[in-house]
Amino acid sequence: MAGFGLGLLFVAIWASAFTAIRGVVPEWQPLTALAVRFVIVTPILAAIVLWRRGRWPGRADALRLVAMGVFGTAGYLAGAWMAGAILPTGLVALLCATAPLFVAAGEVLVLRRELPGLAWLGLGLGWLGVAVLGLGRAMEAGMPGGLATAAGGLGLLLALGGALSQAVGILAFAPARARLDPWTVNAGQSGVAALALLLLAVLAEPHWPGPPSLTLVLAMVWSVLVVGVGGYALYFVMLRRLPPASAASLQLLAPPLAAVFGWALLGERLGWWDVAGGAVTLAGLALLFRARRV
Repeated sequence: MAGFGLGLLFVAIWASAFTAIRGVVPEWQPLTALAVRFVIVTPILAAIVLWRRGRWPGRADALRLVAMGVFGTAGYLAGAWMAGAILPTGLVALLCATAPLFVAAGEVLVLRRELPGLAWLGLGLGWLGVAVLGLGRAMEAGMPGGLATAAGGLGLLLALGGALSQAVGILAFAPARARLDPWTVNAGQSGVAALALLLLAVLAEPHWPGPPSLTLVLAMVWSVLVVGVGGYALYFVMLRRLPPASAASLQLLAPPLAAVFGWALLGERLGWWDVAGGAVTLAGLALLFRARRV
């Protein structure tokens, strides 16, 4: 029961990460803000690794860790944070949660692995839900007075692009996962992400941000300490106390909880297509996780 409670706390922290985005992006551009976040969090994580006397990876695993940092962390969060400036946070959380759909598709198309029938059903439902989301956003953009919502299509593509990037990082890193300490992985991918995001910010966002407000500072502190350090620590504890399938299933609660946070704290609303598409996608993800368990 204690392990399940820790799992729920982790889900709440993970969902709050999307709410924290909205405390930052109105003032600072997303890539710059992300770069600053990782520049702050990387030394903290490196100190934890040194304190725990963690072992750094060899050359082959280091290359996989670099791929995880570039695609699984920097690319994923860049898409999520840029989408967070456009879309409701609950919708961004849902779209980012589609990464397992991309991973499963990559396993079939690239690694030539076979999936059970239940997994195929989950994939189909998952992508059907995404299609409903996209169709709803397209319909909204085409309505009279809906010109301002045309950016919603861009936000949808950015969030899905982030999920695809995360899947690429996961697939590239997967062979090294069992050989490396999780804290070492977290510190390594954060350092790589910091460098990648600094480069992207310089290229795409040449204007340095102004002085932060108290809201931005608090959102950044939450993102760095509570999510970036505490959330991952809790995740590692949760994985030791809960079966992997249960841990994966609990993460499906993050998107609806992010939507609740967005409604309660930010006054956000979701359209019927967002709710319907989200429900179908989450059902597909649940079936996909179940198929991997049986």
